[in-house]
Amino acid sequence: MKHALCTAVLTVAAAMPALAALEPGAAAPDFSARASLAGKPFDYSLKAARRRGPVVVYFYPSAYTGGCNIQAHEFAVNHERFTAAGASVIGVSLDSIERLNAFSADPAYCAGKLAVASDADGAIARAFDVQVREAVEGKQDTRGEAIRHGLAERSTFIVAPDGHIVARLSGLKPADNVAQSLQAVQQLAQDTKSVPR
Repeated sequence: MKHALCTAVLTVAAAMPALAALEPGAAAPDFSARASLAGKPFDYSLKAARRRGPVVVYFYPSAYTGGCNIQAHEFAVNHERFTAAGASVIGVSLDSIERLNAFSADPAYCAGKLAVASDADGAIARAFDVQVREAVEGKQDTRGEAIRHGLAERSTFIVAPDGHIVARLSGLKPADNVAQSLQAVQQLAQDTKSVPR
């Protein structure tokens, strides 16, 4: 696990200049991280994922919290629609991989359809210019378990196959975030089809 975390930090550090604002048109930092899908951990690479099509990289505060539960459920329910648009989705939070193993398999939320990556020290979030807040003493998740990690702001990036950011979605309610992410990848698929070969 330490090796995977170091890899994520080094990849992000090499990809991003300091204090760069990540808005549409900017290059997204390629990152590698330990992730989970359907309760099974694996090594995730943004660079490898975008070779197969656009990637929705969404940051969220914590697994098993109100808004994040809604957002994960909405991404899972709409999984086939994202796939039909040629896009994949990766959720990123400061949760441990152990928490994400449970969350990714939970039928009420990720439902085995949505992959979620662990950014335990917040390096990936900061590289994407996403605000990270310190853990709040006494805060619990919807299962009644203590949340001991930092919290990334809810922010979503649509990353094109060439690595540039097509859209950044922030300040939205969880369900609206998913709906607008889907619209963005569908529009990107439409634009790609209309470009002459």
